[in-house]
Amino acid sequence: MVEGDRPIVLVTGGTGYLGRALCEVLLARGASVRVLVRPGGEPRAPRGAVLHLGDALNPDSVTVAAQGCDTLVHLVGTPHPASWKQAEFERVDRTSLFASVDAARRAGIRHFVYVSVAHPAPAMQGYIAIRTQCEQRILEAGLNATILRPWYVLGAGHRWPLILVPFYWLAERLGPTRAAALRLGLVTHAQMLLALRWAVETPHAEAGPRIVDVAGIRAIAAAGAEA
Repeated sequence: MVEGDRPIVLVTGGTGYLGRALCEVLLARGASVRVLVRPGGEPRAPRGAVLHLGDALNPDSVTVAAQGCDTLVHLVGTPHPASWKQAEFERVDRTSLFASVDAARRAGIRHFVYVSVAHPAPAMQGYIAIRTQCEQRILEAGLNATILRPWYVLGAGHRWPLILVPFYWLAERLGPTRAAALRLGLVTHAQMLLALRWAVETPHAEAGPRIVDVAGIRAIAAAGAEA
């Protein structure tokens, strides 16, 4: 399922915080990129992508957009997650992921990429629970999948955790807190883009998920930046 020798990638959430930038990266590297957008969202879509109007919460909409694609990258989610957004996590994050998984199975997607969240963690239990349910759905579907597990992605509009950097630095060096601090470490927007690019360009060829934690994201990004 290629256009010429270019892989075809569908990105849901392709107008968002990570999605738009990822689309631009993939387009620059020669991929054919499709973006599922709601009516009215066209101006925010990345230039050069093929737009499919539809609803990411509807498996039929996602299936239509996914036909003929090699990879589906699912990036739909509640912006700025917070403990009081539980209903939105259920309505948006879980429903959209389930729709994308169903669409991937129907359309014969070869590789599924999902951004989950690092866990276990001492906070955001409701959010983690929904993301864990989503991971389980991917597992049950038997998809060839890559699941990235960042904790917090630093970037434009998402910088307040910078005040925690000194505490992370210390926690990562102390025995009792090292494992948790590394698992729940901060990653940058640029690091996530490099990890997502790697996930798309290095498909997981086995049934079941390939899990990439914070340490893995950092390592992939470091290797990608040097390439």
